[in-house]
Amino acid sequence: MRDLFITPQPELLSSWLQAVPKAKRITGLNEITSTQQETICWVHIDIAGQKPLADILPAILKHAPSTKIIVLANAPSQSEAFYALGLGAQGYCHAFSPSKVLKEIKTVVTHGGIWVGSDFLKQLIHATTNLAGNKTHQVSILLAKLTKREQQVAIEAAKGLSNKEIARILNITDRTVKAHLSSAFETLGAKDRLHLALMLNDNSLK
Repeated sequence: MRDLFITPQPELLSSWLQAVPKAKRITGLNEITSTQQETICWVHIDIAGQKPLADILPAILKHAPSTKIIVLANAPSQSEAFYALGLGAQGYCHAFSPSKVLKEIKTVVTHGGIWVGSDFLKQLIHATTNLAGNKTHQVSILLAKLTKREQQVAIEAAKGLSNKEIARILNITDRTVKAHLSSAFETLGAKDRLHLALMLNDNSLK
């Protein structure tokens, strides 16, 4: 897995390097197609607005359609996040996110999931689960595959709550939440929280 950064910064930020130590800063799109190795392209947008995304993201995917794109925004917004996903990005976050968060984002995207901010995620979950719901017995079958604690964590995550919020509600640590959530994802075959919400939605978990 290669991690390539497109950024106006002359050097990569320390948090980026802590998250992906072998990351490389590139200046041209031709460097993306220099190998068949699976690639994540981190696109740093230091000016708010949709034009930079419209210029860069389609060009990347034209050169290398299988490249996974994560947008790093200095001034993130929900409208820009939605626009970035519409252009083919798999992730969208604050450019100055801690390395721990960036590592988690990479893990989600690498496994085919989508990462956006928690507020935007809640809106997505609300919008998508209102459009369609599963039958209650279908959700029960899925939940039966999980341990009791995994069920509790998965149900809260399906509402769009963050790990910290879930930890506070269930009176457990963030690390425990993450462990149970990872196990639930693997057991149910969920790629990310939005996928999990769609799987567990029967309009009764709200």
